Amino acid sequence: MKNTPFTGKHMALGAKMAEFAGYNMPISYSGINDEHAAVRKNAGVFDVSHMGEFILKGENALDLIQRVTSNDAAKLKAGQAQYSCLPNEQGGIVDDLLVYCIEENNPPAGRAGVYMLVVNASNIEKDRTWIQKYNHNNTETHNISDKTCLLAVQGPNATKILQPLTEMDILNLKYYTFVKGKFAGMDNVLISATGYTGAGGVEIYFENKDGAADKIWETIFAAGGPQGLKPAGLAARDTLRLEMGFCLYGNDIDDTTSPLEAGLGWITKFTKDFTAKEILAKQKAEGVQRKLVGFEMAEKGIPRHGYEITSAKGEPIGRVTSGTQSPSLGKAIGMGYVRTSFAAIGTDIYIRVRDKQLKARVAKIPFA
Repeated sequence: MKNTPFTGKHMALGAKMAEFAGYNMPISYSGINDEHAAVRKNAGVFDVSHMGEFILKGENALDLIQRVTSNDAAKLKAGQAQYSCLPNEQGGIVDDLLVYCIEENNPPAGRAGVYMLVVNASNIEKDRTWIQKYNHNNTETHNISDKTCLLAVQGPNATKILQPLTEMDILNLKYYTFVKGKFAGMDNVLISATGYTGAGGVEIYFENKDGAADKIWETIFAAGGPQGLKPAGLAARDTLRLEMGFCLYGNDIDDTTSPLEAGLGWITKFTKDFTAKEILAKQKAEGVQRKLVGFEMAEKGIPRHGYEITSAKGEPIGRVTSGTQSPSLGKAIGMGYVRTSFAAIGTDIYIRVRDKQLKARVAKIPFA
């Protein structure tokens, strides 16, 4: 297994560690419920340095991004980011990702475009190969994953805790925008108002050189520890994202699910050419046969990935993709694909748990 620059700190804190996407990652420290509550009510720090980062630069960088992603990156100005996905040639999803516009393409001003793509850890090589397949105009690409650290400081008080550590204005950073500068005494740190928890906060990208990882970690906790800032693991990250209805690649979306089936039509823009545009446009026009829905359990039981979803008559109508006991809501929730006729909010469905059919109800996402 690979380690992140923070692995030693996780182990010193007594974190429960496990393999995730080839990395030795912290699953929990003080417990899922405690870490989940800290992020929802105050702030928590996630080490997500296992994520992948690519730099694309040159006058054709934007064209390449437009070709391989579903969202319209041409709308991005320097300092803005967007959520997108990489469709495959059948209309499935190679990966979901973030696109950061570091420098807009402006040939008259003598500036070439510079973009950063942030991809899932398990898909780094897959995504790099896919993007290169369409790199017909020799756009300069760099895989900077191994030298890039990423800490997600999430929660309603995250920016209040971090603001004294920088002269950049992060208190007023708008959602899906970012700034770059000095943070915790280290140069060239990118701080973005993004995250995977729905609790507010920022994500902090920086290169681990000159002891940056140790210094930034220790400075953050020196400032935040007295204010209740806690380290949080991947288990709480999963419960937090599921409460918001955020998709997890490999569970809720994959190479066989289309963005329209997954409720990601809002990141699928037909005003440009991109991979599988015609297939997805046809889906939009004709309607999809299945949809990803959220649901709440009406009977006691935890839905798990892969469990069968049925009608009241026991007829198979879909599969659970994610499920958990929600720490915030005190009830079991999940997501799964069902036939479109069963996708309306309030529809009764059933989850087959072992040999029982347990009643559930399609619910609005985010869960409340």
